[in-house]
Amino acid sequence: MNGRGSFITLEGGEGTGKSTQVARLADALTGAGIEAVVTREPGGAEGAEEIRALLVRGNVVRWEPMTEVLLHYAARSEHLQKTVMPALDRGQWVISDRFADSTMAYQGHGHGIDREVIEGLHRLVVGEFAPDLTVILDLDVEAGLERAKSVHPGEDRYERMDIEFHRRLRQGFLDIAEKEPDRCAVIDASGSVEEVNRALCDIVSRRLGVSL
Repeated sequence: MNGRGSFITLEGGEGTGKSTQVARLADALTGAGIEAVVTREPGGAEGAEEIRALLVRGNVVRWEPMTEVLLHYAARSEHLQKTVMPALDRGQWVISDRFADSTMAYQGHGHGIDREVIEGLHRLVVGEFAPDLTVILDLDVEAGLERAKSVHPGEDRYERMDIEFHRRLRQGFLDIAEKEPDRCAVIDASGSVEEVNRALCDIVSRRLGVSL
């Protein structure tokens, strides 16, 4: 495969079906002759997976919000250098279940960390690199939390945060999409798995010039 691959991220609150849609999109790309790497955040590399365990398990108030930001960006640095960049350089497409928008939504909008603080850290760790396409799966908060139960046993620290936190982060994702329409697209995630998958494949085809 020649040339640099494309980087696609799926974002959204708890229970929006990102993991399922990441896997289905990878299958669709493979069917179109495109080699795809599936990954996730926090995680996606050995050290980043170890940091993930610190973030998604344990007491809801385990960390100060700023500590969470730092842990997420420590994991992101490992993920980028060990997994994402090498795959893109090989010409593979990378599909990530979450990326930097989740930090802005969860720790920025959800926990109230100043946007400029997060943006400064982002420039330090990530620089000018950005996804080629970000698809935000949007779903009513209560419905999402109900769906999320037992999806990842033990990894429910964020799910257990209060309902207002989840409402803030949902709005955070929508604000991000509104600010960056060239990079982001929003899909109503309340439909069936097949309906959401069709909408996702249509967006990827249209935005990135492939036929899925």
